[in-house]
Amino acid sequence: MKKFRPSGLSLSRAIDGFLQFKAAESLAKGTLVSYRQHLDGLKTWLEDDECVVQDISTQLLCKYLVYLREEYVPRRITGHNDKPLSPKTIHNVWISLSAFFTWASTEFEFANPMKGVPVPKFQKVAVEVYTKEQIEALLKACDHCSEAQVTDRRKYTPPRWSAKRDRAMIMMLLDCGLRANELCSLKIGDIDIKTGKVDIKHGQEGGAKGGKGRVVFMGKATRRVVWRYLADRVDGNDQTAPLFLARTDRPKRKDALRQLIVSLGKRAGVKHSHPHRFRHTFAITYLRSGGDVFTLQALLGHGSLDMVQHYARIAQVDVENAHRRASPADNWHL
Repeated sequence: MKKFRPSGLSLSRAIDGFLQFKAAESLAKGTLVSYRQHLDGLKTWLEDDECVVQDISTQLLCKYLVYLREEYVPRRITGHNDKPLSPKTIHNVWISLSAFFTWASTEFEFANPMKGVPVPKFQKVAVEVYTKEQIEALLKACDHCSEAQVTDRRKYTPPRWSAKRDRAMIMMLLDCGLRANELCSLKIGDIDIKTGKVDIKHGQEGGAKGGKGRVVFMGKATRRVVWRYLADRVDGNDQTAPLFLARTDRPKRKDALRQLIVSLGKRAGVKHSHPHRFRHTFAITYLRSGGDVFTLQALLGHGSLDMVQHYARIAQVDVENAHRRASPADNWHL
């Protein structure tokens, strides 16, 4: 009796196998989540859980990308569901589909249908950096909530319970060039207040992309702010405890961090405020202060020099003669 189905593998089972394969490569949790979301989107659109992966054609995949661009109605946590998907998002979907079908066609020996699907074009968004004044405004916004109006009482601005934590997060994002997921994945034992050393672990444990762990450093100003935050923590000496906690005593989540930075930006009057903008600021300030592109590449954890060279063009520096390192937090005397 035959125990194997000759008709081919279902899309659902193929997606599960692909994600297991990628998890074994120690990809970051965020990357795996994106793969899952994009591939589940294709499965939902096909309306056939048992669709055979070998039967998905180039034409069908092209139709799906057109659907995303012209018909799909997104459901966003922040609202704005009337806005279509951005060209960059559709490009990211293409990348996920390409990775999946490249794996599947190799694993099960069939022609890769994504080879005939053109790469969606998108215009790169201009890199924005924070100014010293904007950083100071964000740090000040950490101290108090928005003005409260109470009946029969004067207006007042209550202090924020998370002020010390939020200042520490902002300073680390600025001074270390961390990704949001890397910051949220840190444990107390990953940092050394005395030396400023910060150990970014690879994979799901540390949030670093592409399985690349690395070491970065905090300047003196940042070390002081982080120390002050931990001094109020009962578990401040627990090396296994999360470095940054939410109100529920669980690790701060990446999406919650983004919402926090957006909220602080509104209170501080700083438009387009988001966690990754600190990373841009770190990179460009580093180069303008004399840092070299090769060291910056290592500090940012980039696999190639492409993005670093992009920063260099924005910074307008002579990278061949740049030798000094720089801490933006120290230089700005924050």
